[in-house]
Amino acid sequence: MTTPTKPPTTDQIRTAWDTLAPGFDRHTTPHTMQFGEQILAEAAVGPGTRFLDVAAGSGALALPAARRGARVVAVDIAPAMVERLASRARAEGLEQVRALVMDGEHLDLDDDAFDVSASLNGVSLFPDLGRGLAEMARVTRPGGTVLVAAFGPPQKAEFIAWTLGALRAAVPGFAGLPTDPPPLPFRLADPERFAAVLREAGLGEVTVRQAVMDTPFGSATELLDTIRSSHPLGAQWIAGLTEAQSTEVRQILEGMLRERSGGAPGAVLHTTINVATGTP
Repeated sequence: MTTPTKPPTTDQIRTAWDTLAPGFDRHTTPHTMQFGEQILAEAAVGPGTRFLDVAAGSGALALPAARRGARVVAVDIAPAMVERLASRARAEGLEQVRALVMDGEHLDLDDDAFDVSASLNGVSLFPDLGRGLAEMARVTRPGGTVLVAAFGPPQKAEFIAWTLGALRAAVPGFAGLPTDPPPLPFRLADPERFAAVLREAGLGEVTVRQAVMDTPFGSATELLDTIRSSHPLGAQWIAGLTEAQSTEVRQILEGMLRERSGGAPGAVLHTTINVATGTP
């Protein structure tokens, strides 16, 4: 049994993600953008699609959608994330991207304004998940698509599972991930619960399928940089290490990567992602 903790305030959430933004943009977005391209192709996002990216980070869904010709609005609660998304869009000449600072639980957007509203490991982190999903449904036109992708089980996110294993080996008493309840990134790991939550938000024709995100890591350092920048919890894990523990964790991970790749310094790790769609 775990001790209840007070949920973070909106300002605390904003500050945490603002702090992570430089590393998130450098390490996490390039990895997840390839997966974003994959699921957008399957959702038939194309020229003229009115597309909303909720909790957009620095653009793993928004930018691939714009490249496909969609008219994109991307929102995130963290101003630093929004600025990095806008900078990426400007660098690519994607003038059809509007990047806005906005709380996804309270979208300042019109009803029925989008053909597709999507979120990749974003709305699943909201303190009020049901509210976030209901807002996505509200701003999506009848017959449109709400697309939500979220992590499957932690053990099937190898970049996390491998790091947790290395931390347990190097840090006496390391607690790892809580299980009751699980951390927010894994609250939709069960496909049946995921589908039920979407239906509770007012969506119909709900489907949930599992996909695999393949992520190449060139070194243990790159892997740890990704863990550090991808979520405040990962940042806490790495920040709490002594120099000796950090060295040991890195050595363990280097060995695991080399074993996976047959002796090369880097390897591809696999992550199961639940990809759900529903219709308002």
